[in-house]
Amino acid sequence: MKYSERITTIQSSPIRKLAPLANIAKDNGIKIYHLNIGQPDIKTPKGFFDEVKKFDSEVLKYIDSPGLPELISSLQQYYTIYKMHFESDEILITNGGSEALLFSLMATCDPKENILVPEPFYSNYNIFSRSLNVHIIPITTKAEDGFHLPNKEKIQSLINPKTKAILLSNPGNPTGTVYTKKELYMISEIAKENDLWIISDEVYREFVYDGLEYTSFGSIKEVEDRVIIIDSVSKKYSACGARIGSIASKNKTLIAEILKLCQGRLCVSTLNQIGSVELYNTPLSYFMDVNNEYKNRRDVLYNELIKIKGVICKKPTGAFYIIAKLPVENAEDFVIWMLTDFNKDGETVMACPAKDFYATPGLGRNEIRLSYVLNEDDLHKAAIILKEGLEKYLELKK
Repeated sequence: MKYSERITTIQSSPIRKLAPLANIAKDNGIKIYHLNIGQPDIKTPKGFFDEVKKFDSEVLKYIDSPGLPELISSLQQYYTIYKMHFESDEILITNGGSEALLFSLMATCDPKENILVPEPFYSNYNIFSRSLNVHIIPITTKAEDGFHLPNKEKIQSLINPKTKAILLSNPGNPTGTVYTKKELYMISEIAKENDLWIISDEVYREFVYDGLEYTSFGSIKEVEDRVIIIDSVSKKYSACGARIGSIASKNKTLIAEILKLCQGRLCVSTLNQIGSVELYNTPLSYFMDVNNEYKNRRDVLYNELIKIKGVICKKPTGAFYIIAKLPVENAEDFVIWMLTDFNKDGETVMACPAKDFYATPGLGRNEIRLSYVLNEDDLHKAAIILKEGLEKYLELKK
């Protein structure tokens, strides 16, 4: 049988493709510290579960395709915290941020067109774009610059007649970079001057450290008609399994067009929408506590990483990821070796190879992404295991 080129050219998720090796290690009694995936261990606010338990109906009916009105209303109220004001017909509820990204690309790009994306970027951007035959043109950023954007001239030089949008996550996954207000206004100018959409993935909006100011594209009036905000309850409320995301845009025509796609998939989970209403009613103190917890975890992992000879990394200022450059030729080989050939007292670490977070061939080959979603004690243990594993691996490679 012949398969479509669309599916055969899509890469496996670098975050999940090594899971079978991890499962084998677990079957052999090895404990694995999972630093490969952004699955927080922070408790989901109890209100979500309470609302679902209170649901009482003899029939589990469809919800309207745009989303549960009460959830849209909660989102409207939430966005006012960030000086964004959306009407109810400017928000759509989606099956996680993933569907929000996919629908946004479908609505703004035709096959063989392209989007600009700062690299390294969330690896699933590759999957979403390739499934639509949309090409990513990378805006290469460097660790020595804290993965901040190059100048306006460099970015503009990448634009061609088939460029339709700029997609970026802020704070960044996998870099943890928080873009400055100056950078956001630069991107806004480029988008306006070249008639481009701005698809702003803001699912890590709450996780900004060191007193930095966070600015959303949704608060920049000059480009509000071309900004598409991608959001999700997954990270901010540690509710990854709820699969509740959203699209918000002041461009009502765009929302009406994307609504056609929402109608085609009928609706998003009724019960998870009901529970998520209460998530958005969670007190702001929740974010203060969680933000402080992640900052402490970042410091634990970063402070241990910089002690490892040959490891190069910058302290991230947002999200909960670190990109680390290793003194190895192939980081994926090292990650696999840690799962198949190394353990310390029956324990090992699973990292995520970083090469698939890049579009430029060869970049990221000696880098890994680490997610600091475990408690501080486990992060400290994981860092020690990673250090000893790397030292042993380098000895074997001599």
